[in-house]
Parts: sequence; structure tokens; C-alpha cells
Amino acid sequence: MDYFFVLMLAGMSAAMVAGGLAFSFLIAPHRPGAIKNSPYECGEPPIGQAWVQFNVGYYLFGLLFLVFDVEAAFLYPWAVAFHGLGFMAFLEMGIFLLVLILGLAYAWKKGALEWV
Repeated sequence: MDYFFVLMLAGMSAAMVAGGLAFSFLIAPHRPGAIKNSPYECGEPPIGQAWVQFNVGYYLFGLLFLVFDVEAAFLYPWAVAFHGLGFMAFLEMGIFLLVLILGLAYAWKKGALEWV
């Protein structure tokens, strides 16, 4: 009985999303054409193929950003509740930051931070 309301809320949420998508699919106009199916890039007409390979460095740069963004998301609540956590939480956060700093040093050494 404890999880009944959680499951009911999850079911209602999924039903609302599915209902919205189904309703949108039913009433949306379907008029495909050559212009609508062409790729759109900042108002410029497309030149060449749409399937191009990107340098893996862009993905590495994005992943590094994501890692340090998650670090900030974990660090902020820890800093707010720092007084009540004690020394063990300080030690655990130190280990967490050490792992991230080692990852940054590795990425820097491998040249993943060079924007080419």
C-alpha cells in the first residue's frame, strides 16, 4: 500500500504523455514534400550529403563537459549541508574530487581539451 500512490502517479504520468503524443499524431497535418524533408542548417541550403563523420574530439569535449557539470551538481548540495555531515563526508568528497582531477589530468595529457 505504501507504493500504491507512487505507482498510480507514474501510471498517470505515462498515460498523459502517451495520450498527448497520440492526440498530436491524430490531429497534426501530414503534408511531406521535398522542401520539408530536406535538412535545415541555419537558413543555408544544404550542400552535399547529410551523413558526415565528425571528429571524435567533439564528443570527448562534450563528455568532459558533462562530467564536470555532474560534479557541480553533486558538489553544491554537499557544500550546503557541509556542517551536518562530518569528517567522513569530507573524506568521501575528497576522494570524489581526486578521481575527477585525475580524469581531467588524463584528458589534458591526451589532448582532449585541445579545440581543433
